[in-house]
Amino acid sequence: MAARIIAFPPVAPPNARILILGSMPSVESLNQGFYYAHPRNAFWRVLAEVFGAPLPADVPGKIMLLERHGLALWDVLKSCEREGSLDSAIREPAVNDFSGLFERCPQINRVLFNGGTAHRLFMKHGASYLAGREWARLPSTSPAYTLAYERKLALWRDALTR
Repeated sequence: MAARIIAFPPVAPPNARILILGSMPSVESLNQGFYYAHPRNAFWRVLAEVFGAPLPADVPGKIMLLERHGLALWDVLKSCEREGSLDSAIREPAVNDFSGLFERCPQINRVLFNGGTAHRLFMKHGASYLAGREWARLPSTSPAYTLAYERKLALWRDALTR
């Protein structure tokens, strides 16, 4: 039986206008204690390039990048059972409390899903929170999703800057 893993709390600055949702942190992220810590995950590189910022080197720098650009970051799941890091291995998912997040960050008007699993899980468990908000399913920034980086970057840039 796989171990039950617990996700991180949200990064949710009061000025957040865009919420980025993943599915569940990878093993590497859990080991390092923050989102998208795998060195081959393109998430922080994409954000830095889109906003013309230096690539953040540490957690405070990552939080500052999010806050400076009105971005909230969380995962759809608060916990699950999973061996390894692949979304396909997720079992017994428990969903985060989105009502509290949207109350704390009432200016969020766009939700971006980092990959198909985050989108599918949210649509199954929290689709009502999309009412009145724009949303987009974006290609996963994970190295397991093999779309060319330049294409990922273009799609993320469009969604973040529209």
